[in-house]
Formats: sequence, structure tokens, C-alpha cells
Amino acid sequence: MTIREFQDFIRRQYYARDRERGTPHTFMWFVEEVGELSSALAGDKDSNKEEEFADVFAWLCTLANINDVDIEKAVEKYTVRGVKGFK
Repeated sequence: MTIREFQDFIRRQYYARDRERGTPHTFMWFVEEVGELSSALAGDKDSNKEEEFADVFAWLCTLANINDVDIEKAVEKYTVRGVKGFK
């Protein structure tokens, strides 16, 4: 499955509810999942890490969907155009 296919899957499953919730509240859910990922990374259960990475990615796709951002196109910054230097 490509990034775009996954983002489209998330859109089909959750878009109506996510759009209604809006960006600010959806972003809060995303941050909560990032916190759970942080806790998982501090632990030693690989299955929990995988679950939390999946949750963070799904919520990122949700945020992208309700803000009309194609993540696959956005990452071309790294894959096609290349990034000079580092932060």
C-alpha cells in the first residue's frame, strides 16, 4: 500500500466525522497519540511501538485530509526535490 492509498483509506473511513471535528480538535487527538508513542518508545514492547506508530500516522493522514494536503506529494520535498543541509 502506498502512502496515498493509506491516506485515501483513512479518508473513506473517517472523513465526515473528522471534518466535523475540525483541525484544532483533531490536532489535539494527534498530539495525544504522539504522547502515547513517546511512552511506547520509552518502553520495551515492540508491538506497542508498532501500534502507536500506526496511530500517529493515521491521525497525521486525518489532519492532512481535512486540510487538503496530499502527504505523498508533500514528502516529495525529501524524495524528489531533495533537502539541502539540515536543521
